[in-house]
Amino acid sequence: MSATMPAGRLNLRTLEFAVEEVPVPTPGRGEVLVKVEAAGVCLSDIHLIDGTLRLPGNDLEKVTLGHEVAGTIAELGEGVREDVYPVGQRVLLLAGMACGRCANCVRQRPGCLNGLTRGVQFDGGWAHYTLARTATVYPIPDSLPFEQAAIIPDAVSTPYAAITQTAALRPAQSAGIWGVGGLGAHGVQILRFAGAAPIIAVDPLPHARDRALKLGADVALDPMAADFREQAFAATDGLGLDYAFDFAGVPAVRVQADSVLARNGAVVLVGLSGQALSLPDDTAFSAARHRLLGHYGGLPVHLEELIKLAAHRRLDFSGSISGTFRFEDAAEAVRQLAEKVNDPIRLVLTP
Repeated sequence: MSATMPAGRLNLRTLEFAVEEVPVPTPGRGEVLVKVEAAGVCLSDIHLIDGTLRLPGNDLEKVTLGHEVAGTIAELGEGVREDVYPVGQRVLLLAGMACGRCANCVRQRPGCLNGLTRGVQFDGGWAHYTLARTATVYPIPDSLPFEQAAIIPDAVSTPYAAITQTAALRPAQSAGIWGVGGLGAHGVQILRFAGAAPIIAVDPLPHARDRALKLGADVALDPMAADFREQAFAATDGLGLDYAFDFAGVPAVRVQADSVLARNGAVVLVGLSGQALSLPDDTAFSAARHRLLGHYGGLPVHLEELIKLAAHRRLDFSGSISGTFRFEDAAEAVRQLAEKVNDPIRLVLTP
């Protein structure tokens, strides 16, 4: 093992991103060193680099990006049992970890989403090696390729959790998805798997609408169409949508989504904009019993379920990998995703 390695590092003060040579880390007590075989490039990474996404309580000067990570266990820290975490085990990593300090940890509240985020508040996986606490390490089967496993912790688990837990969607309920990119493309697949009917995909890009239809959407609509509302109601037999998922993180989407909801329908906020929420008519919203549901990320249980579903071929993410880049070429991957070159679902960094 080399003493140093290339890593995609972001200066959190100047927002300068560069691939730098850094020391290979050494696992501490309760940690494992993971040889990274694949790391996803997410739109959140782009927003970290351009400064539109800031998480509170981060006093680091620089951080290695990458919260979607899969690889093999390379070395064990003190106190880690090799019979439980064998060297060479194929794994994916949870996108965050508990802080160990706040009330949620102290009072042992499971499923806290207010902990520390990998690749933001501690070093992530845009490097040949990364550290992970054992509680964040999940074995994956040989049948699941690293590139597909890597994107499960966010690109797949976020829409999965939004649909199955936050919305608690039931079979035969209608659903719309705004934005068929890295999250929305998986959202379409998961809605199909969950039995939503009909599924309406909404995206201004013709290529994205075509992709949605191939992934299982029943109807794909252009949100800029003059008769958009009429088309949406026609597709739902005049009833409107039970659930409208905003994967775009655009304020105007929320207004449009609310306008085509059924009675008792809900808008689910998955994409984040950092902007104010507003409703054009709170009286109409309340009279129709509409709901607004916030959603953020996924929980460990969702990773466990998705690994099992992928292993048994209930869900297939082979079409989600739009391109791969070497770690040394991370800046080019960032550029292509930021500029939406060829409208990728997910770009992945590999050794």
